[in-house]
Amino acid sequence: MKKAYFILDDSSFKKIYGSSELERISELVDIEAKPLVPINGKVENIPEDCEIILSGWGGPLLDRQFLESMPLLEAVFYGAGSIKGIVTGNFWEKDIVITSSWHANAVPVAEFTLAQVILCLKNSYYLERLYKQKKNKLLKSDKKAIGAYKSSVGIVSLGVIGRKVCSMLGNLDVEILAYDPYVSEEEANESGVILVGLDELFSRCNVVSLHAPWLPDTEGMIRGKHFKSMMQGASFINTARGAIVNQEEMIDVLRDRCDITAVLDVTYPEPPEIDSPLYNMDNVILTPHIAGSMDNECSRMGKYAVDELERYLKGEELKYRITEEMEKHMA
Repeated sequence: MKKAYFILDDSSFKKIYGSSELERISELVDIEAKPLVPINGKVENIPEDCEIILSGWGGPLLDRQFLESMPLLEAVFYGAGSIKGIVTGNFWEKDIVITSSWHANAVPVAEFTLAQVILCLKNSYYLERLYKQKKNKLLKSDKKAIGAYKSSVGIVSLGVIGRKVCSMLGNLDVEILAYDPYVSEEEANESGVILVGLDELFSRCNVVSLHAPWLPDTEGMIRGKHFKSMMQGASFINTARGAIVNQEEMIDVLRDRCDITAVLDVTYPEPPEIDSPLYNMDNVILTPHIAGSMDNECSRMGKYAVDELERYLKGEELKYRITEEMEKHMA
């Protein structure tokens, strides 16, 4: 059996690797029961006999010093999402396999997004505010909502999460539009999606949901002009990264367009600064980055990591291996 170690912080270890995952892992590899806990990405007493790492949030920095101290290392199974915080250029110089449970983390984000899309189409956030203001004086004529029938939902980026959202939206009677310059019309059509430009997406959709990765090319990509062009009563959902939105321009438009609702699970900076107007704006729904895996959902990522480990040991094709080129375009 190959020698393996858990290397991640203790709280992440307990969340990601539950009893069923630990039992399976112990049957597959020779592994130490307790994790090695990195401090600021650095690991003391690096085990030279390590061939496989099972990791997650709080994992080790895979830099030259670490890799040279672990000459037998052949695979890293990362039981979380983005690997940007642990890989370095030195890692890609080595012939070491790395996989991530990013697909598992996409599931709760897509579920959260679907829930928010439906709530936004029902105009629930605006009506909740209005109901509290008017109390028993709320009129039938006040209760207006486009609903999830023949309405339009826009998806910015058809990555793993964006595609999952589109698949879930396929159960609703909505038109799905998408913006993604890296996706062909043929690919989009296979998913039942209509490709449009970013400006058109914002102007045509009742709800726009952002799922693009935070890259130099996408930073500040969503501008004030996009919010200005939105339909009356439209909504914007961001479960991606706050820096993709020009936040100041967004706030300026939201102040003038009280009919628009912004559901923000992420901001820039995160959390917002203490004096940020986002905390006090009635048409901003602010949640503390909860769309991704939480509590019980984290063990799904552990399961995906163990599934990959088993495929690797059997010599089967890996489903979630990440290459250097893929990593450049990931969040």
